[in-house]
Amino acid sequence: MKDYTKELKDLILTTIKEGASDLHLTAGRHPTIRVSGSLIPLLKNPVLSAEDTEGLILSMLDEKNRKTLKEQKEFDFSYAFEDKARFRVNAFTQRGYLGAAFRLISNKAKTVKELNLPDILADFAQKEQGFFLVVGPIGHGKSTTLASMIETINHTSAKHIMTIEDPMEYLFVQDKSIIDQREVRTDTADFKTALRSMFRQDINVAMIGEMRDVETISTAVTAAETGHLILSSLHTNNAAQTVDRIIDSFPSDQQNQIRVQLASVLLGIFSQRLVPRISGGRIPAYELLISTPAVRTLIREGRAHEIDTVIETNYEVGMVSLNRSLAELTRKGEITMKDAVSHSLNPKGLEALI
Repeated sequence: MKDYTKELKDLILTTIKEGASDLHLTAGRHPTIRVSGSLIPLLKNPVLSAEDTEGLILSMLDEKNRKTLKEQKEFDFSYAFEDKARFRVNAFTQRGYLGAAFRLISNKAKTVKELNLPDILADFAQKEQGFFLVVGPIGHGKSTTLASMIETINHTSAKHIMTIEDPMEYLFVQDKSIIDQREVRTDTADFKTALRSMFRQDINVAMIGEMRDVETISTAVTAAETGHLILSSLHTNNAAQTVDRIIDSFPSDQQNQIRVQLASVLLGIFSQRLVPRISGGRIPAYELLISTPAVRTLIREGRAHEIDTVIETNYEVGMVSLNRSLAELTRKGEITMKDAVSHSLNPKGLEALI
């Protein structure tokens, strides 16, 4: 009988040693890691059978969570490997077999500077109240950026911070701030329940792992109105799409109200992409929308499609378009033109900047 606990340990050690961001276990394939954005099969390891993937995945779960996975066919959870690393894991069923995707989470959240992010994110983290969103595709560092903002607050201000996550990722060490971390299903029923409770917990700052439904968005916006700083993420491509996604998630008879609320509380939207770096690893390219009177007017009047133009023409106040960020990284020799074009939402506009 195979020792799946030992096999999993060896795979995780390889993932860490190779500097990978992800580990994939799929029946019929070699275990595969992702390094600097590219998938690399571990050819020294045998092709996984359905029994192997099931054994490796179940070795991480207790009976209660095994039952949840069996009933729901998929399950998100965090997995701590000794004192070396933490992983965000999604176990799922495909073609009747179990598979899993592991995302490596650093034991310590990095600073804004260490992540090559703009200093202005630290300024947003110091706001007393409002709504700030970090957006972008899956796997492009949204959670890491939010964690760096929480660390900024933690080391500079005496505040009560609450994180609501599914699953919990970074484990914060409290410094000047009190940090309470709640994991959905383990510590609270769901995001909206935890958010409602927040109003009775004397919170200054809340970090919501993801805005998944109308009630969560509505409660978060209300919390920002009532004196809290709310940080969260969405799987959207840019600021304009983010505003539309929030508004469109509400019934038509509530959309005018949410436009007014969002316009009054929004601090900014930061959209990021992790682009392969010529020297190795990945570096963030980003778009930054800052909520100015002009932006608030566009949101209230349902003219989010004009936000792109506002970003492009307001560089002097700190706004940055994704193309400008990509062009700057290209000029500095950080990324190739090919990668810049592949990550741009407007390649022709990018070429005009370089």
